[in-house]
Amino acid sequence: MHIKPISFRSSPKTPDGPGVKSAGGFQEMDSEIWSRLPEEVLEHILSFLPLKTLMNLRSTCKNFKSLIYSPSFVSRNSSSSSLSSFFLLSHPQCHGHFPLYDPVIGTWRNLAPSLSISVPCTAPTTLISSSNGLFCFSIPNLSSFLVCNLLAKSSRIIEFPSYPFGFELLTLVSTPFGYKIFMLCTRSSCNQAFVYDSRTHSWQKFNGFDPIFSANYYQGGVYFKGSLYFTSPEPFSIVCFDLENGVWERLETNLPIDLTFVRLVSDGEEKLYLVGGIGRNGISRSIKLWDLDDERNWIEVESLPEMMCRKLMSVSYHNYEHVYCFWHQNTICLCCYTWPEIVYYKVLSRTWHWLPKCPSLPEKWSCGFRWFSFVPELYALA
Repeated sequence: MHIKPISFRSSPKTPDGPGVKSAGGFQEMDSEIWSRLPEEVLEHILSFLPLKTLMNLRSTCKNFKSLIYSPSFVSRNSSSSSLSSFFLLSHPQCHGHFPLYDPVIGTWRNLAPSLSISVPCTAPTTLISSSNGLFCFSIPNLSSFLVCNLLAKSSRIIEFPSYPFGFELLTLVSTPFGYKIFMLCTRSSCNQAFVYDSRTHSWQKFNGFDPIFSANYYQGGVYFKGSLYFTSPEPFSIVCFDLENGVWERLETNLPIDLTFVRLVSDGEEKLYLVGGIGRNGISRSIKLWDLDDERNWIEVESLPEMMCRKLMSVSYHNYEHVYCFWHQNTICLCCYTWPEIVYYKVLSRTWHWLPKCPSLPEKWSCGFRWFSFVPELYALA
């Protein structure tokens, strides 16, 4: 039996049937029928499309675009359109090339050209922070930041709050209603904090905090329950900054003894972890992991296996300013600015692992390795 293909081209009603016309062996659907298709039926049809096709449909019809971003469609189809999550590697010599590692299937790939961003000039960019599918790039030649969603191909240029402007510890925080950018400016006579809110498209200025957090060059603030947490240089302490009211507070808690360096990491809402070296005279003999309980006590969770610890300490040359941490999908990642690998801890299985070196990296690259969590999110607003 031969089945004729159907073409959804516009045509007037004909005697052949309600809204169907025989023409050159094809049957055509009346545009009036298609335009009257119930929204819930159209939404159901669109949910079966591949994500790439779905994104391409945005430019074909205003109704498609509004439907794809409607709350009902997002809530119904966000789980079905989810993608793999990745460790993303950035390096000054990458020139827009970002190797991705999928920890679930253990494979490397490159960020697809169709997901690459475009900057409105040839100015060099530096990736400095990520959060829930959003990335923040610095564009010094434009005195601006670029916040973008690589999956949705959306972006926004944000000008520096003043000129000239030097910043430290920039942290991008994605929220249900947009995002915020936090950073410190300590190169002027006054130590100040700046917060950009995407809801108002404006910067706010707040007082900074002493001492300056000079020991964490490669790690921004750690978001936990509405605040950003930082560690200060020796004598180590922890302070937090409330993103809503701009108030600083020192966390009243007793840190573990014999710490040689301290880093924080968090899942955002449930757990705040501390990663630290234990030793004497500034030399770490072991690396341990603690979490903060409800009474603000640090409870030891795990120790980095001895051989992994020796390797990490050797590649950092005991320069702990090069060591930084980040959270990725129930995984705590421990990295070094001078080394192209990651040691990571799976919280659920309580196991440690090495991420292998990307095979496409040139051997001559010796420093500048910055790792980020990349969790593609279609509806993260840039």
